[in-house]
Order: sequence, then structure tokens, then C-alpha cells
Amino acid sequence: MMPMPYRMLSSLAVRLNGQIYLFDAGEGTQINWKRARLGVRGLKLIAVTHLHADHCLGIPGMIMLRAQMEDPTPLTILGPPGTREFVTQCQKTLEFKVNFPINITEWSPDNSGPAYRDEQAKILWQPVKHSRFCLGYRFEELDRPGKFNPARAQSLGVPMGPLWGKLQKGESVKTASDKTVQPSEVLGPARRGRHIAFVVDTRPAPGVYSLCKKADLAFLEGMFLTEHSEHAHVKGHMTVAEAAGIARKSGAARAILVHISPRYENSELGKLEEEARKKFQSIRIGRDLDIFEVGFPEETGI
Repeated sequence: MMPMPYRMLSSLAVRLNGQIYLFDAGEGTQINWKRARLGVRGLKLIAVTHLHADHCLGIPGMIMLRAQMEDPTPLTILGPPGTREFVTQCQKTLEFKVNFPINITEWSPDNSGPAYRDEQAKILWQPVKHSRFCLGYRFEELDRPGKFNPARAQSLGVPMGPLWGKLQKGESVKTASDKTVQPSEVLGPARRGRHIAFVVDTRPAPGVYSLCKKADLAFLEGMFLTEHSEHAHVKGHMTVAEAAGIARKSGAARAILVHISPRYENSELGKLEEEARKKFQSIRIGRDLDIFEVGFPEETGI
């Protein structure tokens, strides 16, 4: 609900090849951003789950931080209806400098396909079940080319060297005998990229399961212990046991519990983790500034 002296608000930075995709930006996000030394130049997108203060009040600060750079690239913001008004009104009222284009895409029932796509990833979104309209997100790295077959390439007359690199990038090449070799002749089936889910502020709902389906890493809110499930129901949140059950049933390889209620001190987080692991062993509590490496599906078995 607000940054605490011992725990900041939940936010996830996904870094891929130097580019950063930020999921939620509550009050004070730029503080831990600085502590993590992420570097603001790589930030290209902010995806907002919903317009509650603990998930969006940090957006103006992130924009102002980014505006300190020379020649910043455009920034994309995804979010629910009202996101555009929130961002533009903050800028108008506070009169802060913005020296780059901000492209805002809001959820609409008419939306079909990914919320966002670039040269290396796409982002999907689904409504979840909270006290106000809320979105969950799924980050999907684009499929990678299939495994390269060097022996096959040589048999087709393509010598080792730059031409192999072009084939692996999906480009056709010509041999010394003027024969055209297609990538499909030397590459195996395309390999799935890495998939990450970010789902907070929700009760269990169909959209939560679909976002987490076979994710390599799922970030799920674990707001309460089961003994406090009344609060979860009333406030539109999940218990750690419910989140762990969703991770297991959706086939996620690993799950991280975030958005823990401030009623639990850091010394109590082990109790929440222990309860969650009764439902799903590959789950743990996320803590400020934690870093998680995400392996390729062939490494995780997904």
C-alpha cells in the first residue's frame, strides 16, 4: 500500500539484451532502480497492472529520471483505461520536462493479440479479478531459430564462416556454385523463448491460470497467510497457498511470491514461504533487489 522502511513496493524489471521492461511502478520505484544500478537508458516500456497508488505513483518519477538523459528513445506505457489521463495530468500539473515521445496503449475489450511487440519480445495481457479493473501480464521472448546443423550446411556447399551466421539469423545464402540454400534446410524446429508472468492484486481467476501457463518464471502476489484469508477475499487478493496452487496447476517451472502484506515483518517471510511450499516446492518469496536468471525452456524442462 505504501513503501515501508524495510520493504519497498512490488515492481519487476525484466532485462533482455540490455533493454528493460518494467512491470508496475509504485511510489519510490526509482529509489530501488538506482540501488539496483539498472541504468535508465535501457528502459523502453512500463506495464501498469491497475491504477491503485502502490502500482502507479512511481511513473512520474521514472519519467523524470529518464528525462535527465540526452536523446532518450521513446517510452511505451501499457495499462488499463485511465492510464493516459493519469500520466498526462501528472505532467500537466507538475509541469515536469519530457524530452521523448510517450506512447500509451490502454486496454480495451476490442483488443486482440499482444499488447506490445518489438524485435525481441511480445507482451500479452488479461484482466484479472481485483477490487477495481486490473490486468495481469505475460512477457514472451520471441522464438529462437532452430538448432544449426553444421554437417548439413557443409554437405550443401556452405563453408564455415559468415554464411553460417546468416543462415542462423534466418537469411538465405548462395554457395560458390550459385546455389541458394534456405535456412530451413540447415535449421531444426524453432525453439521457444523464455516466458515470464507478472500477476498481482487478484483473486484466483481464469486469466491468472492462462497467464501463468507453463511459464518459466511466474511472479504472483502472495498477500496473506491462509489464516488471514478473510482479508484476501474482502480486498481482492490471494493467499500464499492460493498463489502456489495456481503456479502448480498452471505448470509453471518456478514461482516467486511478491506483494506481501506489510502486516508481515521481514522476519516472518519464512513462514509465508513454508506455507506456500506445501502446495508447490519450486516457489519462494521475492525480496527487494533479488535477481533471477531465467534459463531457456530446454534447460528448465518446460
